[in-house]
Order: sequence, then structure tokens, then C-alpha cells
Amino acid sequence: MEIKEARFLVSNTDIEKCPPPNKPEYAFIGRSNVGKSSLINMLTNRKSLAKISGNPGKTQLINHFLINEEWYLVDLPGYGFAKIGRKERKKWEKFVRKYILLRENLYALFVLIDSRHEPQPIDLEFMEWLGLSQIPFSIVFTKTDKLKPGELEKNIENYKTKMLESWEEMPPFFTSSVTTGEGKKEILKFIQDINHENL
Repeated sequence: MEIKEARFLVSNTDIEKCPPPNKPEYAFIGRSNVGKSSLINMLTNRKSLAKISGNPGKTQLINHFLINEEWYLVDLPGYGFAKIGRKERKKWEKFVRKYILLRENLYALFVLIDSRHEPQPIDLEFMEWLGLSQIPFSIVFTKTDKLKPGELEKNIENYKTKMLESWEEMPPFFTSSVTTGEGKKEILKFIQDINHENL
């Protein structure tokens, strides 16, 4: 798949104000500062479709983009270490979880994981909630270019070992780097295949 057109539609915190659920939808989420906005920009061939910030927690709304007039890409607020108050963070969590549970045309969620780190409880707990809620999701291991040869395989094996303690099998996963373009073709093909299955 080649993304020829990507345009911003709407930002909000209310699922009722999202675009009509008449197209396949794919959402991206991850811990604050995991590289989500950079990945979205890489996938869409845009430099600033999604806003990039050095400050964790920059994305504070559900952002909808229409891709090739065929499907929606959704940039969700990150979770974790955003420099905001607890009350505000709880509010984010509530509307994001509501969106994930109730958005009827959400075909898949991409959970971004920083490939440089050991399995983090906050990521594992979030994915466990997705599994219990029967939300289809895939993992995208980001920033792979920052690892030495062999480290990526070791870190992914650590994740597999940890997840298989409570999961029957690993969900689909991808490796990505916005520096090298790794993962772009595979992620877009994954989306394309799901779209074709549901025509």
C-alpha cells in the first residue's frame, strides 16, 4: 500500500464527535515518548502530520486522519509519564478506554513499545486489559536503530517470555525505525490485508 493522501479531520475527547464509523479504523497508542507521532509521520510520508514533541504527553486528544479516502488513522494520547496532573491523566484514560471499547469500526490497535527497554508493567497491564476486553491489537517495537546487533532479538525474546506467562501466544508484532524506514512496508501491508478481508 502507498499512502498518497493523508488529511486531518478532527480532534476531540468525545467518541460521539468522531467521524462516522463508515470506514476501517486503525489507532496507534503507546507510552509517552515512545515515538508514536514520528511513526505516524513515517507511515504517511508526512513530516508533521502528527505533532512531535520532546515533552511526553503532547498528544492530548483523539486525532483522526483520513487516509487515501479509504480508512481512518487515529493518533491516541500516550499513557505513562506525561507531565500532567493525576486528575487530568485519569480523564485522558477514561475517554481513551471508552473510545477503544466502543468504537465499532476500530479494526486494529497498534501498541507501540520502545524496543530498548525491558518489559514494562504499564505496557503489560495495558495489553492484558486489551486482551480481556477482546480488542484486536498488534505490537510495534520502535527505535530499533538505537540498538546494537543482537540486542533487539534479545529484548523481543524477553517480551515473548514475559507475555507467554499469561498469553497463549504472542499477538502480531512489527519492528520499526523512523530513521531507517524499517517496518513501514510491513505495517501498511498488514492494514491493507485487513481492509481487503473486510470489503
